Amino acid sequence: MTAAASPPEVLRAPLVVEFPFTRSLGPVQSAFLTGLRERVVLGVTTSDGRVMVPPAEYDPVTADEIRDLVEVAATGTVTTWAWNGDPRPQQPLATPFAWVLVRLDGADTAILHALDAPDPESVATGMRVRIRWATDRVGAITDIACFEPADAPADPAAPQAAPHDGIFADADAVTGIVAEARLDYTYSPGRAQTAYINALSERRTVGERCPSCHKVYVPPRGACPTCGVATTDRVEVGPAGTVTTYCIVNIKARNLDIDVPYVYAHIALDGADLALHGRIGGIPYDQVRMGLRVEPVWTEGGRHPDHYRPTGEPDADYDVYKELI
Repeated sequence: MTAAASPPEVLRAPLVVEFPFTRSLGPVQSAFLTGLRERVVLGVTTSDGRVMVPPAEYDPVTADEIRDLVEVAATGTVTTWAWNGDPRPQQPLATPFAWVLVRLDGADTAILHALDAPDPESVATGMRVRIRWATDRVGAITDIACFEPADAPADPAAPQAAPHDGIFADADAVTGIVAEARLDYTYSPGRAQTAYINALSERRTVGERCPSCHKVYVPPRGACPTCGVATTDRVEVGPAGTVTTYCIVNIKARNLDIDVPYVYAHIALDGADLALHGRIGGIPYDQVRMGLRVEPVWTEGGRHPDHYRPTGEPDADYDVYKELI
C-alpha cells in the first residue's frame, strides 16, 4: 500500500494593522485636553444640568450643542471595575491592574481608566481614588497616568463643580490629536489561500473552481460565495489578464515608495471569474483603460507580482469582461 500524502502545512504569520488617525478638536475637546496637560479636569454641563466627564460637544439626549465648561475634582469614586491580570503592550500599566469607571467629585458621569492596585482583593466598588498625573504631559488622555487609591472620603461640603472658561493663561491650546489605532494578531489564510500564496512563490496564480456553478475564484476562498459549497478543484489561471476597471491614485501613501499619480486596477486573469487588484505600470497613467490587456511583472525574490504591464495585445472586447466588473 502507498502511504497517503500528508496535507500541506497551513501558513500562519503575525500581522499588524494600524491606522494613525489625525483629527482636529472642537472647543470642548480642545479645552478638556489642554486642561489635562495643566492638571485640570474639565467637564461640560448638559441641557438637564448634569456634568459630563469626559465632556461631549453635543447633548447625548437632546443633541443640542453644549459649551458650558466646569472644573471638577481630581478625586472620585469607583462605580464598577474589572481586573486585568495580563496587561497588553501600550496599556496604561505594565503590571496587573484594574479597569475602573470613576465618577469624579463634581461629575455625574464616569470616566474609564486604569487603577494601580496590587491585587483584585484591594479593589471595590465605592472605593475612593485620585488621579496620578503623568510626569510628561502633552494634552492627551494619557496625561492621566492612572488612578490610585485615596484614603480621604468624599467631602460633601466641598465645591462640586466650578465654572471654567476653558482658557489657560500662558498655555497654547491643544487643537488636534493623533489617535493610534493598532491591532496585532496572528493571521492564518486557511487551506485555499495557503495554496494560492505558495503558488505565487513559484510565479503561478492558482484559483479554485466551484463544483456547482463552475466559476473559478482567484484568490480562492475555500468555498463558493454563491453556492455555499466547498471548492477543492485547483485551476491555474493567467498569467495575462484584462483591466476591468481602475482608479488613479493621487495621494502618496506613507511607507509606499511609488510616485503619484499611479493606477490601481481590477484585473480579470484569463480563466478566472473574479477580478483581483494590482498596480499598472509600464504605461502613462492617463493611457490606462478598461479592456487593456496586461501581464505580471515579477521582481527578484518577490512573492507576488510587483505590478502589471501592457502585453501589446489588442484591447479585449467589453462583452468579454462586462460580467467581471
